[in-house]
Amino acid sequence: MRCLVTGATGYIGGRLVPELLKAGHEVRCMARSAGRLRDQMWRDRVEVAEADAADFEATRAALGGVDAAYYLIHTMGSGRDFAGRDRRAARTFAAAAKEAGVRRIVYLGGLTPVDRHGGEAGVRTSAHMRSRAEVERILLGSGVPVVALRASVIIGSGSVSFEMLRHLTERLPVMTTPKWVATRTQPIAIRDVLRYLVGALDIPPEVSRGFDIGGPEVLTYAGMMRGYAAEAGLPPRWIIPVPLLTPGLSSHWVGLVTPVPAGVARPLVESLREEAVCHEHDIARYVPDPPGGLVGFREAVRLALHRIKEADVATRWSSAATPGAPSDPLPTDPGWSGGSLYVDERSADVDAPPEALWRVIEGIGGEQGWYSMPLAWEVRGLLDRFAGGVGLRRGRRDPGRLRVGDALDFWRVEEIEPGRLLRLRAEMRLPGLAWLELSCRDQDGRTVYGQRALFHPRGLLGHLYWWGVYPFHGLIFGSMARNVAKAAVEGRRAVSP
Repeated sequence: MRCLVTGATGYIGGRLVPELLKAGHEVRCMARSAGRLRDQMWRDRVEVAEADAADFEATRAALGGVDAAYYLIHTMGSGRDFAGRDRRAARTFAAAAKEAGVRRIVYLGGLTPVDRHGGEAGVRTSAHMRSRAEVERILLGSGVPVVALRASVIIGSGSVSFEMLRHLTERLPVMTTPKWVATRTQPIAIRDVLRYLVGALDIPPEVSRGFDIGGPEVLTYAGMMRGYAAEAGLPPRWIIPVPLLTPGLSSHWVGLVTPVPAGVARPLVESLREEAVCHEHDIARYVPDPPGGLVGFREAVRLALHRIKEADVATRWSSAATPGAPSDPLPTDPGWSGGSLYVDERSADVDAPPEALWRVIEGIGGEQGWYSMPLAWEVRGLLDRFAGGVGLRRGRRDPGRLRVGDALDFWRVEEIEPGRLLRLRAEMRLPGLAWLELSCRDQDGRTVYGQRALFHPRGLLGHLYWWGVYPFHGLIFGSMARNVAKAAVEGRRAVSP
């Protein structure tokens, strides 16, 4: 089939595309920015259509000639009107799919106790999960046959649920936890989710309904933490439930302890308050269980940890755009109509070949750090998390390689020209837009390191912010330039025969 995949820059979509290609399908990816897919290994094997799901004409054009469409778009509960945005996008996409003659929509939603026909009195679900259920109803009412898969906690290297579980368990040997750690859930391995998503294409067209999908075990969150600790070789964890921790307090605690920011953690925490257990396994009629059975929880953890150890994490939860983060590209003209653009520019000669300098530039951030005043960077990251931002703990997808769209601590890779330029766009909370450029060039036989920090202020507060932090730039950015050059020289010596 010819399949359209929305959300191809996200965690699920980025893994689904190669699985569809492996199964022999043609793939078209729909993204708001085609550039975000440029460095994917499968990019030259797919079509790319630029469209926003809320734009009917652009979405209709993207769906032209498509047999099946995957709807993998979710706002993680960001902003007051997130449910309205979900609703509008789903209605637009459903209408466009109908008009384009799409023969199948496949949707991945959430497993909740809510009644599938519009809600049930007395059933409490989070606003985030209610929105997912509403999207399912909108798509099912589109007139296009729909397979809606409902999953609970997805266990796989880089998934937001797994990263939250992993860091909570690893960093807290003794935990005072809220009541939701005793709620039953049915986790599912990412490889089983992908198998169901691909298999949904073979379901007969007269079947249009939702299906619960889950792994072979029903566990509490506390049980998952204990199981993770056992697989990771950690001592047994002590878990002490405390009924007074609200979802808001819990999400802020998760935001401080794990790489998952509070704004993303909150809808996850709220959804964990209610039981998420499969009520049927009808999907097996159409996508049979594999001969060895579904992947169990501890095996899924084992596989995820192996991927992390081997630095073979294809996508991460942070692959998707961060809710509320700026996405404006760096203007090509510093004097563009947007107004002021403050610049801190530095350079340094490097007694090393350009390739040695580039290895340092491409390896920056994450565990390696930022080559200047680590405490200052940590404090800035902590302040960002207190403000509801992403902070520094997102780290890197790969320790040595970057691609456009990768999250890098509180930056996002906006542009990369191998061996020459790395441009990062800030996703921290700021009264304006910020970028950091690191470059490498050969100038008259000399290797030169270039560094530019750029800031476009928003209003008076933006200007005050720039001049307030300007005195620290000499310390932070000055030492950064010197230390990057020094690291390149030391790296050259390390690889010299």
